[in-house]
This record gives sequence, structure tokens and C-alpha cells, in this order.
Amino acid sequence: MVKFGNQERHDYDVIAGWVSEGARVLDLGCGDGELLLHLASTRQARGYGIERDPAHVINCLSHRINVLQSDLEQGLAGFKDGEFDYVIMSLSLQAVHNTEGILAEMLRVGREAVVSFPNFGYWRHRVSINEGHMPVSDSLPHQWYNTPNVRFFTMADFEQLCEQRGIVVLERAAFDEDRAIDIDPNNYASVALYRLGRKAD
Repeated sequence: MVKFGNQERHDYDVIAGWVSEGARVLDLGCGDGELLLHLASTRQARGYGIERDPAHVINCLSHRINVLQSDLEQGLAGFKDGEFDYVIMSLSLQAVHNTEGILAEMLRVGREAVVSFPNFGYWRHRVSINEGHMPVSDSLPHQWYNTPNVRFFTMADFEQLCEQRGIVVLERAAFDEDRAIDIDPNNYASVALYRLGRKAD
């Protein structure tokens, strides 16, 4: 398991396992660039990060990570079709308003897309709502009044969207903290990861 600062990121190992050696990668909402550093060291991947927060951009530059300061809501118009092997959005999809648009853009500029997100169908979250409160957990660390999340969806919701929009789920992984969940992940997984592709014409 990968650990950055005080935060354990088991999703980074899964993503690295899906990324081919020497791949061209675009990381959307790259934060401090930790995932790009991990992919560079483990898979010799090269590419760019896109980040809106100026402090994160400065930190990326200090680690010599190629980063562009941009708002993902504006799309990826600066990139050509198929420019990357993988376009990754780690734990940020729920914070984007234009969910359908960004997924389409990811699969336009990338051969494949990789996304991870907190699963709002997780049983502990359901218990919190049953008790009258919005859930707060490791995967949802913010209170309702200061959360950056604007979309609240489950694994089942996401898979339904993929089916409706012709997005192919190539692989899926789900976790409750550091435990892989294979049985009923929509109920028992707190975090979900997907490797996505386009339907053949």
C-alpha cells in the first residue's frame, strides 16, 4: 500500500497496476502530483497534471511535474484526440459539475480512462443518513456545509451512466479502507475504481 503523508492510498497501487509501462498519462485534479510521481517511479509513465489550486500547482512544479493550471469544468480543449494512453481522475469525479462532459473528454483525449470516487451507497453512509445526518468518513471527510462534492452517486449509479453513454467498464476494483470488496461492493465498499474504454464503432 502506498502512503503519502498521513494518508494511505491503496487506490494508487490499483491504478499503477492498470497503467502500462512507459504510458502517456494525464492526471485530472492532480493535487500535489503524488499519483504522477508514483506512476513515474513504478511504471516509468510520463505526462501532465491539471490542477486548479495555485498552491498545489506550485508544489507540482517544485517536484518537476508537468502541470497546467486549469478548471476541469472548461473541458480539455487544449489536448488532441488520443493524445494520452490514460486519463486519470482520482477521487475528484464527485467534485465536478459536468460529469458526463468530463467523462466524454477523458475518453476523447485518452485511449482509456481511470476514475476513482467515494461510493455514497456504502452501508455506513446509509446508516448515517438513516440516523438523520450526512455521512462523514475517511472517504468523505468533509461536513455537509464545507464539502467540495457536488455529485452524490453510488457504484450502481455510475455503472448505469456508463451503460447509457456507451462507456465500457474494462475493470473494476472496490475497497472498504484497505480491504478489497468482491461481494456486493455497492453496499460494502467505501471507494470504487474503474478502468474505462469506448465501445468499438
